[in-house]
Amino acid sequence: MSEDAPAPETKVPAAVAAEWLEPFLDFLAKERRYSAYTVRNYRQAFEDFYLWAQTGARGRADGFAGFTTADMRGFVIEGQRRFSRRTLHNHVSGLRAFFRYWQRRGRLARNPFTGVPLPKLGRTLPKFLTETQVATLLAGPQKLLERGEADKFTAWRDRLVLELLYGGGLRVSELVGLNYGAIDFGTGSARVLGKGRKERICPLGAVAMAVLQKFRDEFAPDPKPPHPVLVTARGDRLSVRAVQLIVKRYLALADLPMDLSPHKLRHSYATHLLNSGADLRAVQELLGHANLATTQIYTHTSVARLKEIYAKAHPRA
Repeated sequence: MSEDAPAPETKVPAAVAAEWLEPFLDFLAKERRYSAYTVRNYRQAFEDFYLWAQTGARGRADGFAGFTTADMRGFVIEGQRRFSRRTLHNHVSGLRAFFRYWQRRGRLARNPFTGVPLPKLGRTLPKFLTETQVATLLAGPQKLLERGEADKFTAWRDRLVLELLYGGGLRVSELVGLNYGAIDFGTGSARVLGKGRKERICPLGAVAMAVLQKFRDEFAPDPKPPHPVLVTARGDRLSVRAVQLIVKRYLALADLPMDLSPHKLRHSYATHLLNSGADLRAVQELLGHANLATTQIYTHTSVARLKEIYAKAHPRA
């Protein structure tokens, strides 16, 4: 089975996709440098909106130019019966960007999503693994190698995936985009291109660097500066989907919840730093968050953990 996910099948007529959707998605991928995951989600948002617009009396003779703010309020109201609030917010974000793109290019006079209210999102604490759980997860590739259930290349490559996700707090898109030229083996850090094409320096940790050096020296097909760090057995760059499957494999091996994603290792990285006394601003820089408020959600997790410890240990709790 290929490690790359198949291209999604569009639910939109080819002529509509070619005229309206594909130029917008190309702009997101090539100029805005959005991740493939975000581009895929925006495609799904457009397809859902298009199908919604074709049902009942919602179709407009003048196409996308005919939609009003009232129409979009109806879309949001109806969407609340079909999607979670988070998914609905993500869909509307993509559709706002779509209409804004064509408005700025003169094909649409207005953005009908402007001013459309959305249901409030509940504040949920991010899921994360304990330090013991992370250690068990990261030991998985070596365990399979010792059992003879994985070859050396796969075991060390998979261990490198897990160590970089946790040791560097990388997003999956940042991980698969990492090239050898971005690694500073002297300082044990990497130049990472994150969201919004913002570059930051990420310390990777001594363990991750040791695994990276071994993989480079013994298994990398061609560790020249422009070449990817994480590759398939054929030497192709590893895909986001392949990383997701790798993480699922070792979650199952460690008997950990299967709904945990690679991003949860990033959550664990941030939570463990804060639990150990790291400065919030420093963690913000390490994660590449534009706003401190995004990082502060991890302090809530840390406080929840402290309350749990207090409840178990204090005689007056």
